[in-house]
Amino acid sequence: MKKHIKHHSITVAVVLGVLALGAGAFVYSGIYNIGADDHHTKPVFAVLQTLRERSIQAHSQDLKVPDLNDPQLILKGAGQYAAMCTQCHLKPGMKDSELRPGLYPQPPNLSQTQVDPKEAFWVIKHGIKMSAMPAWGGSHDDPTIWSMVAFLQKLPAMTPAQYKDIVAKAPPDDDMDMGDEAGRSHSHGGAAADMKDMPMPGAASHGHDHDQDQAADNAHAPEAATTSAAETPLSLQGMTPNAAPQAEAVAHAFQEALQRGDRTAALALLAPNATISEGGSTQTREDYANGHLGEDIAFLKDARITPVSLSSMLMGDNAMVGSESEIRTTIKGKPLSLRSREMLDLKKFGNSWKIVTIHWQSTPLTEKGS
Repeated sequence: MKKHIKHHSITVAVVLGVLALGAGAFVYSGIYNIGADDHHTKPVFAVLQTLRERSIQAHSQDLKVPDLNDPQLILKGAGQYAAMCTQCHLKPGMKDSELRPGLYPQPPNLSQTQVDPKEAFWVIKHGIKMSAMPAWGGSHDDPTIWSMVAFLQKLPAMTPAQYKDIVAKAPPDDDMDMGDEAGRSHSHGGAAADMKDMPMPGAASHGHDHDQDQAADNAHAPEAATTSAAETPLSLQGMTPNAAPQAEAVAHAFQEALQRGDRTAALALLAPNATISEGGSTQTREDYANGHLGEDIAFLKDARITPVSLSSMLMGDNAMVGSESEIRTTIKGKPLSLRSREMLDLKKFGNSWKIVTIHWQSTPLTEKGS
């Protein structure tokens, strides 16, 4: 028995040795055509494709995705994409490029392909071995790479005109030559920088409240300030009045429904999978309907609301609407004044717009209202 096992082991070792020698001879001979214009056989390509996909999935699965609906992040990503990606991955209305036909494997057309955020971040940062995909993490930090991922979530729904418009508004990057893509000079901060902290004239909106239970506490004002400082402030950069008038109308209708206490109307404007975020916590549509919605309606019932701004950004079948307002009310006989910001992410379903995400932030106003 032992002799049989020993003989079998020797046979296996000899076979493996012969195969290794054969593989080495094949590689060293140069017979295999490594040219990109001579494609792999189907079995080899299938193996390599599976290896690539499984590797990306395994290495990206534990990544934490930030808020990809931040307009400022999307704007920055638009500029990055225009500068680095269009020759390989194209843009809306672009059929091909001088570089793309010679690439193997062919890069995906990201203007028509929805990508997974985690996998997209990993690929952009680390690149792909033996392909034309570089590891941009060597020259770009994680927030910049996430900005590209945020933009990629909106890109497939954009028309050529919408793409051109958002790239023109993107903040410039001193490390890149945007050329004619952005259609503006690097000596200026672009539309996004020019609009920083500017109120939008002629806008009409209503704000949102804070937590009613917290408002009833005399210590709410410092709590609100602390919460606001801990959170990333909602940015309205890159958004302009009437950029997406239909989406703005839905946002206004939602705000009015809350103020007049119409639960049915307010919920009808929320998509089934809508999420509502405030104070660092996020609720589903169902949770909001069963709890915080009633508190919002009660708080807004006697509040005096002064609109400050309403602006939007259109991205194909997606839109973002941002508003700012001042809210004044009385809690337990004591006056309370807040500056409220609201950011809505809307999606077009057929002929109607629905709200898919809501972000609210409130900070106390000083006596001067600043």
